[in-house]
Amino acid sequence: MRRHLSIVLALIAVFTMHLSAQPKGEFIFPPGSTLFPSSHASTLVELSDHSILSAWFGGTAEGANDVAIWSSRQIARAWSKPVELAREPGVACWNPVLFHAPNPPAKSQRLWLYYKFGTDPQNWTAARKYSDDEGTTWSPAEHLPAGLIGPVRAKPLVLPDGTIVSGSSTESYHSWAVWIERSKDNGKSWAKIGPIAPAPSDPASNQREGIIQPSVVSLRAKHLRLYARSTEVIGRVVVSDSFDKGITWTEARPIDVPNPNSGIDAVALKDHRVVLIYNNTTKGRSPLNLALSNDGDHFKMFLTLEDEPGEFSYPAIIEASNNDLCMTYTWNRKSIRFVRLRQSEIPKLP
Repeated sequence: MRRHLSIVLALIAVFTMHLSAQPKGEFIFPPGSTLFPSSHASTLVELSDHSILSAWFGGTAEGANDVAIWSSRQIARAWSKPVELAREPGVACWNPVLFHAPNPPAKSQRLWLYYKFGTDPQNWTAARKYSDDEGTTWSPAEHLPAGLIGPVRAKPLVLPDGTIVSGSSTESYHSWAVWIERSKDNGKSWAKIGPIAPAPSDPASNQREGIIQPSVVSLRAKHLRLYARSTEVIGRVVVSDSFDKGITWTEARPIDVPNPNSGIDAVALKDHRVVLIYNNTTKGRSPLNLALSNDGDHFKMFLTLEDEPGEFSYPAIIEASNNDLCMTYTWNRKSIRFVRLRQSEIPKLP
């Protein structure tokens, strides 16, 4: 009897350890908000006081002309009531991106919001705002010149010297391609580099091929890498490398990580490991997972964030100042979910 009890207690202990290892997610706002019944494409940034600011687009439905950019701030583990950050008259807003970049005149960090507006991704225009008081007040919207998109969905990489390496992309009805938009003067001017795309798998195919929505990370020294979403024809995460801090890029190539034509994000940790947040499936947008790599090429999935039927998509991920991983993602188009993973919960790979 005692032996059986010991076994039961041991099993309970293992089960409890497993449960405690799973990060506890939370809704930024209740699902099905009357402000925006549909919400998607979140972004997040850590502010100077270590609070988290998140933004997303929301309205009656993706592409509807009432869709605006909304935001909420996490303070003392509670999320503020969502507020409107940007709206364009009579047309939908899309894909907000929040990030900090140096503001040399003030010797401080400027908080940027980039977003898109238009009827669809084939016909949208980019816009941006900035805040010099960590999101309390914002500048008027500035519409970017035709051909410039800025960070299309994932956060850009800001190099130690302040250079912004922004992952951009274009979508046509026949093909997709990634571009890099690189600025050395805090967004006043840009060098547009590309297109970056993998070799066609079948030149005679009439199916749409290509990659979009790159996430750029720094591996070591001058070596940067982008991770991109691909079409179903490719079906895997695709990467390209730069060995001169983002000025030139290699031809893109798939790696052994599935991609069901769904958004991804990546972050290079301070110890140079790379974490990828993605849908570990060939079809659909569930489950949503985390994978880890020591070299940026070979990934091991180590955590499932969501695995119920539904849509868990368009994730964003950052490493906080205390080395925690902070993530947001679309939850069934009805809310945005936030997860914090403690540094101690990130496994070590051999």
